[in-house]
Amino acid sequence: MALVGKRDGRNFGYGRQLSYAGPQALKDMFGGGHYGTVKAHCDRWLAFVKWCRSEAGPGVNDARQIDREVLSDYAAYLRGLVEHGDIAISTAQNRLSSVNRTMAALRGDQYVKLPSPSKTLGMQRTGIRHSVPQGQDREQVKQIVDALCRHHQLRSAAIILLARSTGMRLREAILADLPRLSRQAKDLDKINIQDGTKGGRAGASAPRWITMDERIRGALEFAQQVSPAGSRNLIAPSESYLNVLQEVVRPARDILHASNLKGFHELRAAYACERYEQITQHRAPINGGKCSHVDRCLDREARRQISYELGHGRIDVVGAYIGRHT
Repeated sequence: MALVGKRDGRNFGYGRQLSYAGPQALKDMFGGGHYGTVKAHCDRWLAFVKWCRSEAGPGVNDARQIDREVLSDYAAYLRGLVEHGDIAISTAQNRLSSVNRTMAALRGDQYVKLPSPSKTLGMQRTGIRHSVPQGQDREQVKQIVDALCRHHQLRSAAIILLARSTGMRLREAILADLPRLSRQAKDLDKINIQDGTKGGRAGASAPRWITMDERIRGALEFAQQVSPAGSRNLIAPSESYLNVLQEVVRPARDILHASNLKGFHELRAAYACERYEQITQHRAPINGGKCSHVDRCLDREARRQISYELGHGRIDVVGAYIGRHT
């Protein structure tokens, strides 16, 4: 046994540090075997501990203080990461499952857990889109922006416009260097999305140029207008990125949901479908298009271009935005 204290003590007797206690309890649970399984659970548990210690987390270092409300908050945090493209749905579900398993190992019971990670997240893992993206209708997007403006949620409105017109992730829209993008738009008639990108894809090694149009120009102008004083992006000098997620993005979700938009990530899919139609002159597969039947090479070229514009390294990922080959 790896217990270092009384079972009713700090971290249920597994030591003073949450990061140490979880792995020790898992090793006990699995009897020293199943090394790969234990390591996977440990890695995901440490991601949870990191969140606990972050500004967004509850600041706990004792598993006795972790209840279902804490786990629900963590699920909401993971849902946000999925929605702005930082992690896959499968990653979020696996992290929740590992936290459930580790809490059971620590406590010796099943009392503190999230019954179904997939239901808690409200997301089903899939590599191919099976539902028509919301936000394709420009009038719907305008109505959402107008509603956000009426509620004085101007930065959320700017995020909506940037995401729909350029395919930016939520994080990319928040961190976009607006003066640089506006300068590129004016001088080059195209912009290079580099800030807040996923997986270190930034700089000259991973250019991501988007050709300008009037909608992108309007989105950039609006974002600059509502950018906080002294800032180059949508984060005020006195704020952190997490502050913006909690105090700007989260309150906007009620308006998005009331307007039949599940989340910001839907707008990337809407952008991808629009680009597919512009490139191929066929509707996206998810919208009933049959381009791959007519010209498979053109379909593949469109997917390659959309993958580039969305900041992905593989064209097979595009199926999650526009649907499978038909």
